[in-house]
Amino acid sequence: MELFVSKFGGSSLADAEQFKKVKSIVTSDPRRRFVVPSAPGKRSKGDVKVTDMLYNCYDMLSRGESIDEAFSGIEDRYRSIISDLGLSLSLEEDFVSIKNCFIARAGRDYAASRGEYLNGKVLGEYLGFEFVDAAEVVFFREDGVFDEERTYRVMGERLKNSEGAVIPGFYGSMPNDTIRTFSRGGSDITGSIVARAVGADLCENWTDVDGFLMADPRIIDDPKVIDVITYRELRELSYMGATVLHEDAIFPVRGAGIPINIRNTNHPTARGTMIVPFPQADNVPGAITGIAGKKGFVVVNIEKGMMNQELGFGRKVLWAFEKNGVSFEHLPSGIDTMSVVVEEKHFDERKERILDDICELTNPEHVSVERGLALIAVVGRGMVSAKGTANKIFSAVYESGVNVKMIDQGSSELNIIIGVAEDDFERAMKGIYEKVVGKR
Repeated sequence: MELFVSKFGGSSLADAEQFKKVKSIVTSDPRRRFVVPSAPGKRSKGDVKVTDMLYNCYDMLSRGESIDEAFSGIEDRYRSIISDLGLSLSLEEDFVSIKNCFIARAGRDYAASRGEYLNGKVLGEYLGFEFVDAAEVVFFREDGVFDEERTYRVMGERLKNSEGAVIPGFYGSMPNDTIRTFSRGGSDITGSIVARAVGADLCENWTDVDGFLMADPRIIDDPKVIDVITYRELRELSYMGATVLHEDAIFPVRGAGIPINIRNTNHPTARGTMIVPFPQADNVPGAITGIAGKKGFVVVNIEKGMMNQELGFGRKVLWAFEKNGVSFEHLPSGIDTMSVVVEEKHFDERKERILDDICELTNPEHVSVERGLALIAVVGRGMVSAKGTANKIFSAVYESGVNVKMIDQGSSELNIIIGVAEDDFERAMKGIYEKVVGKR
């Protein structure tokens, strides 16, 4: 029989009613044997996520403040869920232990991880599944890097005979047995790790949307849901701001060829989005998978006659950024010009050093800095085999009354990236979506 790993996000486990939906989903298919929960999320718009409540408690201690009232709020969240589900489970000993560890300064990672830890215990009890502490099966090395080999070996052995287990997301343990977390949203990563370790046929990621949307719903009204997307396309869109899935979550399953299915806990009959290793046979030429973008970029323009004949010129320019700890995003260039696109937030505090180093290393004729750039990526595997896709994109931008300040297309032809002024960002996004994708 096939084997599924099901990860549920914070919105899917925010309260008892959401727990009931999760149980209905898990028990409706016997292939769902391993479940990865996040900490309880917001129950309503003005609510606070449990992880943020835990961080707040720990920060209060660092300021010498009492956490009695704030910690009681966390305890009450779990007591309410347990009571409303009619469980006999008690977490009182865990509450005492966690609070004492807070006071003993066990670390922010430990503090943040307790939301998933406690939620895992509750969900395991509710489902009748075994609870497996992630600290016992997810490992990091001394340098804080995820230890793939040890994790897959230990977790695979630990779960191979389990009929059903709940493994909390977001955290693991260091060699000295202290807790270390992945970055925020890291429960997605844990779900993929579990899927890889047990050799799952599918990794489900249950959230509060019907799937991966073709564009940002804050900009585009009612964007279409992507039915199928490849890992590479997902990486491109995630990098440019699409955030349904933690972008690092694809790496554990990518090598094993395990697909990820984004599903909606509140609408379980929706097919969601399937994330697959390779394009499918029914790929439609010219089809656009999605559009994403973000603001906050700076362009450093370097001009020098005959730079194309100066051996090592590009390397010297990039070294000026590297030595100052700034990664570049894109490198549009001409015969006598080279532009380096970087994130503004990383560039500003090192600006003077970078510009001085560029001048010293390359002796340019002119260097300028242009701020306020937004990047828009149009991504689609079908773009490779279709003519006129770029023309549609640029026509849409032109018809929107927006000036294109930068164009960059990779050799794979998987995406086309354009740069526009930040003030024109939303207008350009809407124009491209309506022209290239079309309304529902």
